[in-house]
Amino acid sequence: MIGPFEPEVTAGVVALSAAYAEGSTRPDAVLATYLTRIERMNPAIHAFIDLDIDGARDAARASSYRWASGMALSPLDGCVVGVKSNIAVAGLPWTAGIGAYRDRIADRDAACVRRLRAAGAILLGTLNMEEGALGAVTDNPWFGRTQNPWREGFTAGGSSGGSGAAVAAGLCAAALGTDTMGSVRIPSAYCGVFGIKPRYGAISDEGVTPLAPSLDHVGVHARSAGDCAALLAEIATPDPASPSGPLAALDVTDRATLSDDVRAAFLAVIAVAEAQGLLQGSVPLDIDLGRIRRRGLLISEVEGLAEHADMLEARPDGFSETFAGMLRWGAAQPPEKLAEARAEIASAKAAVEALIGDRVGLLGPTTGGPAFPFGSHIPADQADITCLANMAGLPAVAFPMGLSGDGMPLSAQIIGRDSGAILELAGKLATPLPLSQRERA
Repeated sequence: MIGPFEPEVTAGVVALSAAYAEGSTRPDAVLATYLTRIERMNPAIHAFIDLDIDGARDAARASSYRWASGMALSPLDGCVVGVKSNIAVAGLPWTAGIGAYRDRIADRDAACVRRLRAAGAILLGTLNMEEGALGAVTDNPWFGRTQNPWREGFTAGGSSGGSGAAVAAGLCAAALGTDTMGSVRIPSAYCGVFGIKPRYGAISDEGVTPLAPSLDHVGVHARSAGDCAALLAEIATPDPASPSGPLAALDVTDRATLSDDVRAAFLAVIAVAEAQGLLQGSVPLDIDLGRIRRRGLLISEVEGLAEHADMLEARPDGFSETFAGMLRWGAAQPPEKLAEARAEIASAKAAVEALIGDRVGLLGPTTGGPAFPFGSHIPADQADITCLANMAGLPAVAFPMGLSGDGMPLSAQIIGRDSGAILELAGKLATPLPLSQRERA
């Protein structure tokens, strides 16, 4: 579904900045390439929902002038970026994937989008997502189904499915997403790209329609660790100093269901990490992942209803029965159950912090298996491993670790305290995915 990548698309973010500096290409020409790819591939993949083509062309012309004049604003000047549709982009629909908000037009950019514009990035448009950010499939009843670029008929994950798919398909160089219990890292895993959720609050959530403010993080999708780092450098506050000791493998054997392909690929990543002197030993996980994920889901439902209660009352026809039912179910639970959930999440945070100790982080699988077909059973445990970092409010990065036996991406993740440090390690441990197989998928 993806097709071959042009050199300027392969360049991503960091290498493209170098090409601009040497004058071998221009932002307006690069934007034209991305727009051509979108015209050709987006109807099938359905990642972008709304485009600001005129605004993007204006931004590209201005960026081209700056690079030619030696006045580039940052390494992101001329970088083509997509934005999840729960993040406000001035002049475009700000729907959060919910039909009731279809006519809501953002009157100003979200804080993270403003920082991208200030850095010279080209904001191309908004991307499809799971309704209300509650789910991990991106089969949206109002805005359509986003296909996995590796194989038609398979989910791109969610809730930031459009963001992961757009980056994987080469429809933009990078994308913003949000992550409540894994919603950046799950689509990154299923689509074979890098995805990082930084420390809680590191990227401002001003202008972001929340699901669960106590768990939500704005994050980044890109095709390399360096590209993710380049975006974070412009839109996130730096992390405090953290330990620089080796990684430890997070042993989830008795806590998560892993496919044979995931087990084998993860053992291979461990071997590479050990050979490079980046990992020492493993730590067992003594947390009931299914239970803590369900606690996070309850919090999401309760906090989500608080966000959407007025619109749900005014426009009930703009919410699917499934989404509205989940919000109402959470709100109907007794206060003591909510208090218990918050206490268990606090306990999980302390447990994860203790496991990391003086290490740089914990290495584990991102998901228990690869992407699955639409219409098949949706695994309830997709976010079992990813949710840990949200409970702890710690940075976590997903990165490719090879392909399954039938050619779908597999992913590992590192949970740590310093986004830059774990991105550097992810870049060293990632397995490059064969583009030739992706083109045939």
